[in-house]
Amino acid sequence: MGSEIALNRKARYDYLLEEQIEAGLVLYGWEVKSLRQGRAQINDAYVILKGQEAYLLNAVITPLQSASTHVVAEPSRSRKLLLHTRELSRLLGKNREKGYTLVPLKLYWKNNKIKVLIALGKGKKQYDKRRTEKERTWQKQKAQTLRRHVIS
Repeated sequence: MGSEIALNRKARYDYLLEEQIEAGLVLYGWEVKSLRQGRAQINDAYVILKGQEAYLLNAVITPLQSASTHVVAEPSRSRKLLLHTRELSRLLGKNREKGYTLVPLKLYWKNNKIKVLIALGKGKKQYDKRRTEKERTWQKQKAQTLRRHVIS
């Protein structure tokens, strides 16, 4: 994968992620210029399916002062995702199942094109989140202990 623009760290904590799909993004010129500067945020973003199309909502691309002088920039507009028909129909079927949602994981460059990695996720319960947190702290403590023994 190319260089990263924005990452949704909260997604792995809030959802059990299953299937991941790469999608293209329909953007305006000022948005591409802003993304080159890394001015994007997808923490609260999500994907909805309308008919045979997918849209990215709540992704914020902050406009540059110099890039958007002649255009009225809307930072959090809905942006169309470019997916193959096969992928869209599969996602529609999975998304209709109870508890599933489409979550953007990261925004990145790939061959001079901006891509978004979306995942099919199921919302975690509170006890699952606690288990994830416990596992994370255990891995951190284990790494620290190993480092201490290697250094000594």
